[in-house]
Amino acid sequence: MLFRFIQLMILWSLAQSAASEDLKLPRTMGWTAYNLGTTGYNQAVAIGKVLKDQHGVTLRVIPGKNDVSRLLPLKTGRVQFSANGVATYFAQEGVFQFADRNWGPMPLRVVMMSSGLSNQAVAVTAQSGIKSFAELRGKRVPWVRGAPALNISTEAMLACGGLTWNDVERIDYPGYDAMWNGMVDGQVDAAYATTVSGPTRKLEASPLGIYWPPVPHADEACWDRLLKVAPYFTPHTATRGAMISEASPHEGATYPYPVLITLADQSADMVHDLSRAIHEGYDDFRDADPGAIGWAMNLQQFTWVVPWHEGSVAYLKSLNLWTDQMQAHNQRLIARQQVLLSAWQELATLDIDDPDALSQAWVRLRTARLDAAGFDPVWRDEAALE
Repeated sequence: MLFRFIQLMILWSLAQSAASEDLKLPRTMGWTAYNLGTTGYNQAVAIGKVLKDQHGVTLRVIPGKNDVSRLLPLKTGRVQFSANGVATYFAQEGVFQFADRNWGPMPLRVVMMSSGLSNQAVAVTAQSGIKSFAELRGKRVPWVRGAPALNISTEAMLACGGLTWNDVERIDYPGYDAMWNGMVDGQVDAAYATTVSGPTRKLEASPLGIYWPPVPHADEACWDRLLKVAPYFTPHTATRGAMISEASPHEGATYPYPVLITLADQSADMVHDLSRAIHEGYDDFRDADPGAIGWAMNLQQFTWVVPWHEGSVAYLKSLNLWTDQMQAHNQRLIARQQVLLSAWQELATLDIDDPDALSQAWVRLRTARLDAAGFDPVWRDEAALE
């Protein structure tokens, strides 16, 4: 019996070794991710352990406190990949902090993504009695300086209720934590978060309580207004979060986080093999973090707002998961990127040194070239990019 067990262990070890040899990944690999302790960082580390145990790859995860610090190492070649958030879309578009002479639109590609069981949403207090976004008219809504991912997403939720920033009292905060401290202290009436974010639990446990107004999936007018502000959202029913469970789900919206991205010119073979390693190793890291379940293949969003890398596409095709419709969508996204990159090169030929003048010229040129190519610019004036 012992001899048979040893035989099986040897066969398993040989099979693991063969699988590792079949995948041609570098011995060391670098990713950027969110700060230490965040779900994005934890998921990257968990995947790194699988890469080490199963393929002998040492993954170096570099935490970045903001979008620029996460994408700069990718841009300069210090790392091959980034486990990023929705700022991936802003970087592709060359807007907000990327509307800068040192940046401009980036040719980014998706490798894989995590779409978990939570939502991206705006919370109010249960005590307020607010049940819909329309009821936020005249209420105090926070704006976080230097955080377009938070502010644009909040704006999108307001749009669902037929509101804009002009319809609410905007309260500025220096950061996410400060905003949520203000929410718990009753200084504002709503705040944006992932439904599983730690600060939301503080509100849940407070006398104020927490409530998440829905983004009704059947409300076409709501979704039309929301997507015009933030095209990166998709309908989703959350079963995890503060006051959210399978018995009490939240009908709302979300976007993938983290999104594992790379540059368009990254090795297709490396991207193919990394996609395969993550997919095949999923069962070994899915329980490492509450959000890690989102890396399951059936939760991938193949028609999101950023194109997939050709290496990942090749792997998906090998699994018969990639359709002609997905390919057409992907090519359309790549064409959009090409228009943006061409417009940025055109901007570079203009002799503009003043940063504000450059930003204004970029908004106008970007809008004109995307319109001419049949794409929605989304942001059409400088005020929208503050």
